[in-house]
Amino acid sequence: MQNLNTNYRMKSFYPGENQFKDTYKKTGIDFKILKLEESQEKSIFLQGKETAVLLLSGKCEAHFNNKITTISRSSWKKDLPFVFHLPSQTALKLKATTESKFAIVETDNLETFEPKLYEPKDVFEEHRGKDILDNACYRLVRLVFDRTIAPKEAKLVIGEVINFPGRWSSYPPHHHVQPELYYYEFDPSYGYGHGELGNDVYKIKHQDLLSITDARDHSQVSAPGFTMYYIWTIRHLDSKPYNGFEYTKPYDKLL
Repeated sequence: MQNLNTNYRMKSFYPGENQFKDTYKKTGIDFKILKLEESQEKSIFLQGKETAVLLLSGKCEAHFNNKITTISRSSWKKDLPFVFHLPSQTALKLKATTESKFAIVETDNLETFEPKLYEPKDVFEEHRGKDILDNACYRLVRLVFDRTIAPKEAKLVIGEVINFPGRWSSYPPHHHVQPELYYYEFDPSYGYGHGELGNDVYKIKHQDLLSITDARDHSQVSAPGFTMYYIWTIRHLDSKPYNGFEYTKPYDKLL
């Protein structure tokens, strides 16, 4: 099954929701990009769905959890994200002050938990791979929430990676049984990289989305001259929540 979605590769997103097809069928996770023009509004209220709404860029007024908050992000390269985490039947209203772009991640979940806005100060940024292997896999890994942070009723994990030019991330190769999505952007936007998924290698470009399934090994590399960014989001399995990954042998010996 083709796991790389290129529907929006190098294209402009339309105002409103831009749905990536077939991700739910493969992973149990829906993924959309929401684009709001200046002064445009969007209300989110889903029945039976847990939702994470991550600000990629722009400035908005958010009505959430009985509060009105202004959120802004100049770019994923410079700033850490704001992320709304919503259980089923929880309202979020966004009004764009400037053109804004969000990633929306959804999965089935009838469980209730406390809604939360994760602000940049809540996001842990790790300098992973620094000072090992000649810094060839040095990258920034940003964790917004996982099983240790979010309520136990939640079924999503979400974070970001800044993959520096010409370097690797998700390295050494690793795997886990829980399904995962990677949504990519590049700076400059005409950049590219490569993503390994088992024995398959995909050429990755701006606004592609990779479905990681069947506990396959995965690892990424960006071409020199291009910063590769990706959102990573994982769905907990009912019988086995995500508590970390396992490095692929014998590459675990590199660490």
